[in-house]
Amino acid sequence: MRLLARGFTFEFPRPVLVMGIVNLVADSFSGDGITEIDAALAHARELVAQGADIVDIGAESARTNRAALPPAEEAAQLVRFIEQWRAFGIRDSAFSSVPLSINTWRPEVARVALAAGGDMLNDIGGLPTDENARICADTGAALLIMHTVGTPKVPHTHVGYADVMRSLDEFFTEKIALAENAGVPREAILLDPGIDFAKQRDDNLRIYRAIERLHRFERPVLLPVSRKTVIGDVLGLPPAERDAGTVACITAGFLRGAQIFRVHNVRAAVQSLRMLEAVAGRE
Repeated sequence: MRLLARGFTFEFPRPVLVMGIVNLVADSFSGDGITEIDAALAHARELVAQGADIVDIGAESARTNRAALPPAEEAAQLVRFIEQWRAFGIRDSAFSSVPLSINTWRPEVARVALAAGGDMLNDIGGLPTDENARICADTGAALLIMHTVGTPKVPHTHVGYADVMRSLDEFFTEKIALAENAGVPREAILLDPGIDFAKQRDDNLRIYRAIERLHRFERPVLLPVSRKTVIGDVLGLPPAERDAGTVACITAGFLRGAQIFRVHNVRAAVQSLRMLEAVAGRE
């Protein structure tokens, strides 16, 4: 299995990939937002030094108790980071070898950010139309399709599922077809079950127990495990104290074949994954 993201190619099976998070916002739920571009770049470089294989940047918080930024403001913040990152990469190949993932759901933002040099679109909106897929097809960017229900920035605590894995199965069947019909090659698609997005505690735990069911799509599965609400629900801890719970979720996902993990604490994720791979004989 292969994942294509513009000039980047990842061949699977391979060591598990770690996606490091850079939040270009003042109100990140985990308290790690950085709005000053130089500081955000320094943080991204540190994530790469710690072993991040992909850097995911977002300029809009997914928190539902905050109003959405104007699209032009979100796009401008992303472009400032991307342009500086690309300039830095010209001088240092360690950073030009790491793809940039753009975390947004709004097509007008995705179009600008991918044109500026993003390699992957992390669409947290559930791909309600084919517009973001067409943007990826036009630019050669990879498309991360995340399962969710409804509009981002709106609480969905009322949503329930008779069978959450069946919902994921039907959703990804539909959305992969939508993306391919829009021109996205299947090798440029990866899947995210959307932990915490329009899901309750037990829905999230069922996904962790049965994530291997998504392998039938023969696309890489990304688990966004880091400091999630479900960890807080189980352990009764605030986001800043959920890293041990995050490692437990990484372990659960690893044992069920997830290929990519999106995290804040890259060092802990990389170390835990390399140890898990050693124990499993997958070094």
